[in-house]
Amino acid sequence: MKVIQIREGKERSLLRRHPWVFQGSIASGKADLGETVRVQSHDGQFLAWAAYSPNSQIRVRAWSFDEGERIDRAFFRRRIEQAVAVRARMAVPSNGVRLLHGEADGLPGLVVDRYDDTLSVQFLSSGVERWKDVIADELLAVTGCTRIFERSDASVRQLEGLPSVTGWLRGDGSTVITLQEHRWHLRVDVAEGHKTGYYLDQRDNRALFADMVRQYGCKQVLNCFSYTGGFSVAALAGGAQEVWSVDSSAPALARAVEHVALNGFEAERHHAVDADVNALLRQHLKEGRRFDAIVLDPPKLAPTAAHAERAARAYKDINRLGLMLLNEGGLLLSFSCSGGISADLFHKIVAGAGMDAKVDAYLLRRLEAGSDHPTTLTFPEGEYLKGLALLRR
Repeated sequence: MKVIQIREGKERSLLRRHPWVFQGSIASGKADLGETVRVQSHDGQFLAWAAYSPNSQIRVRAWSFDEGERIDRAFFRRRIEQAVAVRARMAVPSNGVRLLHGEADGLPGLVVDRYDDTLSVQFLSSGVERWKDVIADELLAVTGCTRIFERSDASVRQLEGLPSVTGWLRGDGSTVITLQEHRWHLRVDVAEGHKTGYYLDQRDNRALFADMVRQYGCKQVLNCFSYTGGFSVAALAGGAQEVWSVDSSAPALARAVEHVALNGFEAERHHAVDADVNALLRQHLKEGRRFDAIVLDPPKLAPTAAHAERAARAYKDINRLGLMLLNEGGLLLSFSCSGGISADLFHKIVAGAGMDAKVDAYLLRRLEAGSDHPTTLTFPEGEYLKGLALLRR
């Protein structure tokens, strides 16, 4: 077993059971891509069993902090069984659920979403890549599913020195799956959709939005960065008279139109707009348009803290425009999925946007990902999705 020795004073994060060790914290030791290594302190104290990544700044990702545990097939079986059992207890109101959420479930770099009878899987680190076949077999055995579609095409793979991979890992057939979410139906393409096919993390927030649209009597709703229209369907279900879905992807907008029809809403109540959101918001402001509810759910703008300053300016600008376009008593749901933007910083950004817009608002609720996308006490970096529900005063 190869040994990675940590510099003196750099072992504190592992002692707190944080799973990452950065390159600068390592005193000595090397291993092959994804190889399991023993991580120890400068004086030889055992710290963790981990996967080694020779290309990434995150050089070591911990599998286990138990010296007596072996990293073998049985280990992966146990971790998968534990994660699946927890999701079963959560009773998620959908046939789409996140079964494994990387570090939070003790398998760094592994993301597994279940869409009905199909698993959509991302292997994002060299450790899980090395154990891919074992993990795939155990996923099928534990879940009873027969198909796995691999979506290992995220840019983070490049940092690990891994190529982009997509396609059927187990089984085959149609990649389009009908998802049942709350009382709605949505179609997901695991081959073409974003991430693993859809944004399951917003499931609870979509249901909340439907309730809020109904509660506050929102009739004119603008859904920005709408993707395939999940929040648009929610707004229509909440009683909105007209909803505008705005995105720069024509295929995503076509799916949004399909979702409106699939759920039985009149086509004339929904408008699909292929446009740049920032430009459209400015145009609406110039024309004096106003809305009763607006959703701002942009793509990741700050993957790390190094990108936070530039991303903060972009978040502030769209939130300033969004607040100015709201009627009095109007509802704003604003989100950031950027890991480099903390919840506190995001609140400050939106507050600053309100000051620039000369608009005040009630903070109705802080928003986060659904419970099947957990954050643990020892890995706060897992809290990537944060949001605010605001009511303009």
